[in-house]
Amino acid sequence: MQLFSSSFLFCVGMVTGAGVEGWSIKEVALWLREQGFSEYVEVLCTKHRVDGAALLCLTEHDLRSPPLQLPRLGDIKRLALALRGLQRQHTHLHTPLSDFGSNGVFLSHTSGSKRCLWNGSIDKNHPQYNGIGMAVWEEHCHGYTNGKCKKDYGYLDPEGWKTALSSVYVMLVFGITSFVMVLVHERVPDMRTYPPLPDIFLDSVPRIPWAFAMAEACALVLCYILLLILLLHKHRSILFRRFCSLTGTVFLLRCVTMFVTSLSVPGHHLQCSGKMYGDIWAKLLRALEIWSGFGMSLTGVHTCGDYMFSGHTVVLTMLNFFVTEYTPRNWHILHTLAWVLNLFGIFFILAAHEHYSIDVFIAFYITTRLFLYYHTLANTRAYQHSRRARIWFPMFSFFECNINGPIPNEYCWPFSRPAFMKTLIG
Repeated sequence: MQLFSSSFLFCVGMVTGAGVEGWSIKEVALWLREQGFSEYVEVLCTKHRVDGAALLCLTEHDLRSPPLQLPRLGDIKRLALALRGLQRQHTHLHTPLSDFGSNGVFLSHTSGSKRCLWNGSIDKNHPQYNGIGMAVWEEHCHGYTNGKCKKDYGYLDPEGWKTALSSVYVMLVFGITSFVMVLVHERVPDMRTYPPLPDIFLDSVPRIPWAFAMAEACALVLCYILLLILLLHKHRSILFRRFCSLTGTVFLLRCVTMFVTSLSVPGHHLQCSGKMYGDIWAKLLRALEIWSGFGMSLTGVHTCGDYMFSGHTVVLTMLNFFVTEYTPRNWHILHTLAWVLNLFGIFFILAAHEHYSIDVFIAFYITTRLFLYYHTLANTRAYQHSRRARIWFPMFSFFECNINGPIPNEYCWPFSRPAFMKTLIG
């Protein structure tokens, strides 16, 4: 009889569009009486005004501790067990929603939508905070005939002006990098005085003359793959903005590291010596040549002194991580190909003796850490609205302020159909 009554209450709630969290205080009191806890209706409902939403958030700790502090251990255990049974009967627990942290749980209703209740500490400045101590996030699920569902993450504003700004940022950073490469070439250590430093890999592997061109070829293949993904991805503007932001930031850091310390040339095949370009205009002209050729030997650009850390490794790794992050998880062949190109590209850089091993290792580590830190913060919004984020990650706070959680990997044709095609199709 009790099970029938509580099931009846839940069905009524579903018909009216509200689940257990939509129960009124009177409905909670009725449920307590049905479960044999009539003596606690006064303290829970009358005194503390526990409604359906508050009932779902109650834990055994709440029952033990003030202000409730129920007097009998047996009642505490039985009521906690009844609460867990109610949650199992009327809700389906899912993994924590990354947008709200480890304390959020999904409550799945028969209507096909999922609601996340925040149980624990909450940022009241969060845009989804509803003012009553509970954050609610709606995720609608549209059914297919095969029983699967397609998640509707809501509208994501592409904010094209921010993407354009990020493009200007990365191109400006590339220009600064090119100018710094000119400066470090002027003061590259003389090979007769400063021979190549000892390096375990370079000393063990003979130089392969064509290897550096192969490393750049691997980068080009990854670049074409990412361009195709950007072309077909529904949220291409956000992806490209993130790519420009991250790549520009890593290369800006590279400007600092290669300017403050000049390493000796890693191989005797590199006929490098300090080269003076003359006045500032000559330096700018040389920087323009490097910038227009993207710093690649395939375009005829050859530089010296820009060793710590490897820019080619940065590009290979960044392209690989964007390809694997913004494609479905079951695209194993593409992900394997991206990693093979990344690792083979790194091997070819070392086999060509164009960089020290430490250059490549530091480049890979910095690029992967920055990528993972950025996306962890963007997906969880952990520091999105905090002062610390605005101080230490101003660009992240600016570019990601309107992104609510992970970007879904959805694809669409980027071009609209011509008018005559629309007419023919009807």
